[in-house]
Amino acid sequence: MSAALHLARAEHLDPVLALVTAFHEEEGIQQDDATRRAALSPLLEGSPYGAVYIIGPTRAPIGYVVITFGWSVEFGGMDGFVDEIYIRPRVRGRGIATEVLLDLPKALAGAGLTALHLEVDRDNPTAQRLYARTGFKARERYMLMSRRL
Repeated sequence: MSAALHLARAEHLDPVLALVTAFHEEEGIQQDDATRRAALSPLLEGSPYGAVYIIGPTRAPIGYVVITFGWSVEFGGMDGFVDEIYIRPRVRGRGIATEVLLDLPKALAGAGLTALHLEVDRDNPTAQRLYARTGFKARERYMLMSRRL
């Protein structure tokens, strides 16, 4: 199974939306399709705020990863956030997510990113091991805090 990454475009909305819906259902994220579509469409149309990558063949993707972009004085410039990463359950455990999380930062560094961040559920040791294995480290003094607007 290949973890080949393809930059998703507007014509990939339906298969990406199906994957996002599956991920949200699995994680218990309450969101309707209209909201998902509104959040994905700008990224698929070339918004400078982020990108969606299809994992595997574009005709039958096995997953996706969404990277959003920001700026960090602490990290010295443009940084990214792994907003979502999802691999279909039937192909998990084959090293696909590991390959993606090792290869994608190299490509993003080549595009000028200085750091890549993500958040992980405190009660998900499997995901924590995956992220640690691919070079992500917990920042013990910090925790992510959010406020809906």
